[in-house]
This record gives sequence, structure tokens and C-alpha cells, in this order.
Amino acid sequence: MIEISNLRLVFPDGTDLFRGMNLSIQKGEVISIIGPSGSGKSTLLRCINALENPTQGQIFINGKDILDRKANKPAMRRKIGMVFQQFRMFHNLDVLGNVTIGLIRLLDMTPADAEKKAMEYLRMVGLSGKQHAMSSQLSGGEKQRVEIARCLAMEPEVILFDEPTSALDQMMETEVIRVIQDLAKQGMTMVIVTHALEFARSVSTRVLFMNDGVITEDGTPDQIFEHPKHTLTRLFIRDRMSLIWKVNNKDYDLYKINAEIEFYCKKHDFGKKYFTLELITEELLTHFLPFTGPINFRIFVDESKQLAVEVEQENYDQPIIDSPTADEISLMILQGLCRTLTETQEGNNRLISLVVGDPNE
Repeated sequence: MIEISNLRLVFPDGTDLFRGMNLSIQKGEVISIIGPSGSGKSTLLRCINALENPTQGQIFINGKDILDRKANKPAMRRKIGMVFQQFRMFHNLDVLGNVTIGLIRLLDMTPADAEKKAMEYLRMVGLSGKQHAMSSQLSGGEKQRVEIARCLAMEPEVILFDEPTSALDQMMETEVIRVIQDLAKQGMTMVIVTHALEFARSVSTRVLFMNDGVITEDGTPDQIFEHPKHTLTRLFIRDRMSLIWKVNNKDYDLYKINAEIEFYCKKHDFGKKYFTLELITEELLTHFLPFTGPINFRIFVDESKQLAVEVEQENYDQPIIDSPTADEISLMILQGLCRTLTETQEGNNRLISLVVGDPNE
């Protein structure tokens, strides 16, 4: 359906984005593009939709080059839906008006036919009961679902999503993700730029890792997330799928830390392990860590699919858990909560590594 050939976008400062990129996307594929901010992911979508003019290359949509000077770009764009990161509703129109305006003005449908079609797609995204609501009466998730309904009503052949959930809180993000997952099940061709890696993994047929304007890795979700070939891909996925925070002094907010731990564990299907992890964190902060400098926490899923933690005490080169003065009762509690508990020196910092035990054991 989409064929990108020898694509380049050279900026005035000499930056060469894409560097002769070639990419094929088949009908019915769901492609997620992941990678660091500033790597050119959103710009690639804008090129596919002819919102950017590349310096070189061709982009064929069903055999027609959308970058050709003779191409009817407005007509071709109607076949390429795009949902942006920021909501673009018309604030002077209600939900129904936002979906029908394109049908009436661009497809010359009668208002009655446009409303009938709009209601079909609003029903698909779960908003048929809010057709007369104004933008100010909608949540962020609802606004994004209106954007998707407006896009679907034009019956595009492919939909481009540019960070569709980044401006949403966790509950609203779930609303939008479920709509996109349903579209994937229906065979809609989609290209999705996202930082939500769990979402990318669950919805995609292929995942592209993009760095510094170049696609450096292309594979199935299993290949990219379980067996990445490149170090940059592996490090990016590790960091994005970790819960990371820093404690600078003893005036930390334990309630906030515990809430983040609980959400992370539930998000990654670790059930009641959040309670065990909260106890481990509290024991470390209360009884063991000397606070000689900032303390860095990282929670992640290790290679054996276990919930693991790394705690780094900066500017410290003495034993912590193995210290002769360590609280013996707290140490016994930690050992009972962990499958493994080790301590090493990393440069000027002390590193404690552990794997969380099973609360049912």
C-alpha cells in the first residue's frame, strides 16, 4: 500500500534526515515506530501525508506518488487519515458537527447523509451518546476518539497516528488504545508513532526502531522487544519499560513512590508483587541507604521475566547491606522478600541489585 523510496530531507544546517530511506508497508499491516525524541518519527508521518516536502525521494500510496508535482494532493490526503498528538477539534462545533464538516465540504454529502455516517463512526468509538457535546465538555480521551471518528468517516485507506496517547492520563490513554486495537482487528492499515511500548507491542504486526533519522531495526514485536539486534534498541526499550526515580534526601514522598510502584506492577501484570516491592523500598530507604548523595531506583523486568530492582547510592564506597552495623532484623526481612540480593561497587557508587520474591511463596 505504501512504498517509500530513497527518501531524504536535508535541512539548511546540513542535517540529512532519512538518508535515502526505503520502506514498504502492506495493506492491513499495523506499523509502530518507536525511538528517541527528535529522531524524525513524526516528520516521517508528515512526509507520508505530504505535509512536509522532502528534498529527495518518492512516496507511493497504492502506486501513486504523493510527492509528484502533478499529484492532486488534497484528493490523495483524503485516503490518508491522520490523528495528531494535540486535539484539533473545531471548538465552535459540537461532536457531530466536527465529524460531519469534512463529509459535507470535501465529499459533498448532504447534511442528512453526513449525520447518518458520522453517527455510525461515533458509535464505533463509543461516543454516539455525546453527539451534541461541545469540546469543552469532553475529556482528553473523548476528544481523541472524536478525532479518530472524524478520520474514519472519510474512509481512509491508511491512518497515521502521531503520538495519539501522549497528551492523555492513564485512564484516557486506555480508552484510545482500545479503539486503535479494535481497528487493528478489523484490518485497518495503520502507522503509529508512539512512546507507549506496551501498546506498540500489543497492537503491531511490525515495529520499526528509528534513531537519528534512520530506521536501524525492523521486525516483529517479538523480535524487537525480546531479541533486539542493536544495542541502542535494547537500551531504549530497557529504559522505556523501566520505572525510574531519584531520591535526593530523606524528605521523600513515600506515598507517591508507592503509588508509582503499584501502577507499574499492575501495568506489567505482576499482581500483588507491588506490596512486596513497597516493603523492600521502605526497608532500603528507612534502614540501609546512607543518603551520602542522590539515590537512583530502577524497577524493570529482567531477562528471566522476573521483577527486578537496582538501587544506586551515589558517592559511597562502603558495604551497605553487608555492613557489620546493618540492622539484622531488617536484613532478614529483605532476604525474605527477595529471591536474590547482591551488592557491588560501580565506580564511585554502591549498587544493590535484587529480584522480588513471590508474595505467595
